[in-house]
Amino acid sequence: MDGRIPAHLEVSGLIRAVEAQGGFATVLARGERDAGTILVVCCEHGTQGRIYERMPTLEGTREWTLVKHQDNENPSEFPEYLERRHHQDTDSWIVELDIANAERFIGF
Repeated sequence: MDGRIPAHLEVSGLIRAVEAQGGFATVLARGERDAGTILVVCCEHGTQGRIYERMPTLEGTREWTLVKHQDNENPSEFPEYLERRHHQDTDSWIVELDIANAERFIGF
């Protein structure tokens, strides 16, 4: 056992925390219940999307890393990236947090 919180519990906790602060959160794609990778889409009023994924570090830990910014010049690129990423790893979860300063819920 690696000490990780099961993915479904972490996602559920994120959703509850955001909703408790008056925001909106939803699961865009369900992944593997216990060990699925979690991608978090942070936005405010459905705009200015940012995608974070927990990535391994050289020290052996895992840290949230910004992997994609929504480009207003090419609006279709953002959802296409999410779809492509989930297709590459069908065990991954994608959760959207729509609230001001959404990154605070993942430790920023």
